[in-house]
Amino acid sequence: MSDPMTPTTATVPGQMHVYNPVTEPQLFSAVIRKRCVAFLIDAVMIAILTVIAFVVVAVLGVLTLGLGWLLFGLIFPFVGLAYNAFTIGGPKSSTPGQRMMGLAVPMWYGGKVTPLIAAFHALLFWFSLTLFFPILLWCFFDSRKRCLHDILAGVVVINRPGSAETV
Repeated sequence: MSDPMTPTTATVPGQMHVYNPVTEPQLFSAVIRKRCVAFLIDAVMIAILTVIAFVVVAVLGVLTLGLGWLLFGLIFPFVGLAYNAFTIGGPKSSTPGQRMMGLAVPMWYGGKVTPLIAAFHALLFWFSLTLFFPILLWCFFDSRKRCLHDILAGVVVINRPGSAETV
C-alpha cells in the first residue's frame, strides 16, 4: 500500500496540480458523496468530544468557584479546530470519518497538510457553512471536486491511493 501523500503522477513543468482528474479519475470518483458521509461521522465524534469537554469545564468551574465556566463559549470552536488540526494535519492526513470513507487530504502539490493549514481549512469550512451555505456547491463545478474552502486552504480531497475503489 502506498503512502497517501506520495504523488501518483510525476510533476512536470507546466503542470499545476499533482493530482490530475483527467489522467487519474479514480482519485476523484464519488469524493463528494464520501465527504458528506465523512462529515456526518466526524460531526458525531466532535459532538462526543464536546460533551466530554463540557463535563471537564463544568467540574473545573466548580473547583475554581465559577471562574472556569468562562471557558464554556470556547469549547466547541476549540474542540472542532483541534480535531481537524490533529487529524488532517497528523500522520494519516485525514479525519477518522474520512479514513472510514477511504479519503485522504494532501496539499494540491502533493505535500502533507500542516496542523495550522488543517485548522485554517476547518475554519473556512465553518464560515462557508454558516455564512453562505450555497458556496459549498462549488465542488459540483470543479474538476477536482474541491470546495472553495479547499482551494483557499490549498488542499485537495482524494480517494486514498491504494484503497479498494482507487485500484
